[in-house]
Amino acid sequence: MHPRRALTVLLAALLMVLGLQSTSQARPDMTAPAAAQTLTWTAGDDITRYTSVPTTAVAGTATIVFENSTATGNTTGMPHTLTFVTSDPEFNDDVELNILANPNDDMGGRHTAEVTLTPGRYFYHCTIPGHGQMQGILVVTEGSGEDTTAPSAAAQVTGTQNAQGQYVGSARVTVTATDEAGGSGVDRIEYAIGDTGAWQPYTAPVVVDQVGDHTVRYRAVDKAGNVSAEKSAAFTVVAPPSDDTAPPDTSATVSGEQNPDGTYIDMATVTVSASDTGSGVNTIEYAVNDGSWQPYTMPVMVHQVGSHTVRYRATDKAGNVAADKSVRFTVVAAAPQDTTPPVTGVTVDGTRNSDGAYVGNAKVTVSATDEGGSGVAGVEYSIDAGPYLAYTAAVVVDRAGTHTLAYRARDKAGNTSAARTVTFTVVSSQVPAPPCAELDERLTVIVGTVDSGVPNRITNSRCRINELIEDEKEWTSHALFLKHVKTVLDRLFKEGVLDEREYDAIDAAARESGIGKPGQTEGYRTILDGSAASFARWQQVGGGSFAPNGDGSITSGTTKDGLGMLWFPERTYGDFSLKLQWRDDAPGTGNANSGVFVRFPWVHDHPEEPRPEWAAIKYGHEVQVFDRPDGDMYKTGSVYGFDRVGLAGAGVTQKGTWNDYEIRVVDQHYSVYRNGVLINEFDNIGGQDFYPARSDDPGTDGRRFSAGYIGLQVHSTTDVVSYRDVRIKEL
Repeated sequence: MHPRRALTVLLAALLMVLGLQSTSQARPDMTAPAAAQTLTWTAGDDITRYTSVPTTAVAGTATIVFENSTATGNTTGMPHTLTFVTSDPEFNDDVELNILANPNDDMGGRHTAEVTLTPGRYFYHCTIPGHGQMQGILVVTEGSGEDTTAPSAAAQVTGTQNAQGQYVGSARVTVTATDEAGGSGVDRIEYAIGDTGAWQPYTAPVVVDQVGDHTVRYRAVDKAGNVSAEKSAAFTVVAPPSDDTAPPDTSATVSGEQNPDGTYIDMATVTVSASDTGSGVNTIEYAVNDGSWQPYTMPVMVHQVGSHTVRYRATDKAGNVAADKSVRFTVVAAAPQDTTPPVTGVTVDGTRNSDGAYVGNAKVTVSATDEGGSGVAGVEYSIDAGPYLAYTAAVVVDRAGTHTLAYRARDKAGNTSAARTVTFTVVSSQVPAPPCAELDERLTVIVGTVDSGVPNRITNSRCRINELIEDEKEWTSHALFLKHVKTVLDRLFKEGVLDEREYDAIDAAARESGIGKPGQTEGYRTILDGSAASFARWQQVGGGSFAPNGDGSITSGTTKDGLGMLWFPERTYGDFSLKLQWRDDAPGTGNANSGVFVRFPWVHDHPEEPRPEWAAIKYGHEVQVFDRPDGDMYKTGSVYGFDRVGLAGAGVTQKGTWNDYEIRVVDQHYSVYRNGVLINEFDNIGGQDFYPARSDDPGTDGRRFSAGYIGLQVHSTTDVVSYRDVRIKEL
């Protein structure tokens, strides 16, 4: 969700949430005797490895130094940890060490701890999520001598043997290893079958039941890294006496990406299988075209362009050989990659006056063709520098004035055409604006917070159904509101806008909404309506920007990139219900990334956080807006860093669609509603904060502020989101 520096702060906080404070002495003990040795770990900007680490040590006391500072190369403030694992039986568990360091802590990122090491191996790593490669092993030996002697390994082959010493049916190879007294101890045993087989970890005796001559190689490695000389055990496996005279059954399949004519693009994969109900399958072989027979151990991949034949056969343990079979196929090269963007065009239609202006409205039709071969994937347009929206039908512009419409297209290969523009002027046709009480472009009719499921279509009055319902009006009684809704529905039913089922669905939603009842809608104050006067009451801090669109909405990231916040500095709010609407306007296939900040302190001249936008992040709560399936784990409705909501709980927003959001906060209980559905509840109890409690925090028991300001987050020019109709009511 946040850029790297935001991640830095949040990761540090997460460590505190998880209880990952250092469990060893993090400051020098001036009264303790000097340790026999000093072992130093350092970290910098790299999040995949420590900058330097020790590999060996001797048993006894040691001073552990862990430094993550500007001096060791950390220029971003990223926190790192040094943690000794005590829960893995393969490693020593007698040193509990967990140090968190960053360049901005009170030690300047350099921490020490006194420990006592015993012979063996210690496994250490960084505990911050995403730092799984920052790990290693410290080998500790007795006294001052280093273990340089390799362990010894031996193998024993067992099984039923015939008079010639051959193993009947199968042979069992058991490998053992020892390390001399005072050594570091055996770490692992490895084995490989045949002269070219890969080394594998030895965990149990190796059973070989394939008929034929075999060699099992083996070796051992001690904890100091010494490897024993490779040894081997050779033996022969023969089939047990059998009256099996039937060969195995064999079959093969060919798979891969195919053209309509059945040819395989770039590669075909042949998978061979065999079964035998008698003595059992011993070997499978294959041959490509006129090539020689080869052992089949895995699917055969054929890349060469042309027609091919793959032959195959199998032999059972009684020596019966299946008849040769084959599969035939053709491999062709993939078509050249499409690197040519689509070609776009535009036409503007409508009635024009003598000046060339369009009277009443202009109808803009965008076209796109793709000559690169992959085909057009989508077309987008933007009106008057607004966010790009998906183009699905001709765009009708009926607002008086001069307009510029930008358009572009992308193909299925990912090529995007350069944006082109068309400019035109619309003049009034003397037709008055529709008498719509409110602006509501949601896809379905939602009464209050109750979704009826009925499409929010345009009526004969040129207003949408939601706009005629007037559910934001302060109704004096529920009965009066229901009477109004019935009047609207009767007219729409008579005009053919609604059918009987839709009439009943909206009526039921109105009754369920409770609008007009005490406490339902009274007291909401609009603090952002998109007008210039309303927008001027808000203040932008940090990076990025919001810009009004002229239709009552504002959009992030259209004029300036960066992470920041638009906040309402006029007053703080304690217990409240905050309502607004938001829309995903991220360009292309991206997704909006934003959030609503609540209950944060005055952001300027903050005693502990000089960056204004971070005062809200660190000392308030962010209710997340983020629907992408991958990426950040906190999705829409989450209280960021505290309480996660997945996509299953909130769902994915269709681009260009307005969503209702209500954030209700009473005492320290948070409720988040999306389109009338409760998707999250969160109790802000002590100990859950990313950051320690402040001495001037009005909350208690480590909780965040019990009152604060309201803000809207902007991430960047690619994480675009629009907001409108921001209202708040004190509870």
